[in-house]
Amino acid sequence: MGVFGSLEEARAYFTKDTFATGNGMEIVEIGEGTAVTRMTVDGRHLNAEGGVMGGVIFTLADFAFAAAVNNVHRPTVALQVSINYLTAPKDKILIARAHQVRDGRTTCVYDIDVEDGLGRRIAQFVGTGYKL
Repeated sequence: MGVFGSLEEARAYFTKDTFATGNGMEIVEIGEGTAVTRMTVDGRHLNAEGGVMGGVIFTLADFAFAAAVNNVHRPTVALQVSINYLTAPKDKILIARAHQVRDGRTTCVYDIDVEDGLGRRIAQFVGTGYKL
């Protein structure tokens, strides 16, 4: 399973991540070098044009990244991240899926895909973590 003994243990640890959890994001799966986060978009997540704010998508991906890396080595923090927004979501459900690309002695690299509830890929996020 990794550092966390169960999904419930990971969820309990990340209740301290109040920005993500306070915005309705939750961890729905966790494994060795993987994690899935999910949220339902509501009015507080929208920009002035009525679309999903880019920071919401970024935060959901970053939350999946944090859950995945910290299940391999805790604590691990972000060293560098990037995101490409591919298209606007067409659904109120957003899902981020993180998977490990490389796990080195002091750093690691993860790919995180964000999709809407219709299965459309809306963003790609790459995160490099530093193991403290």
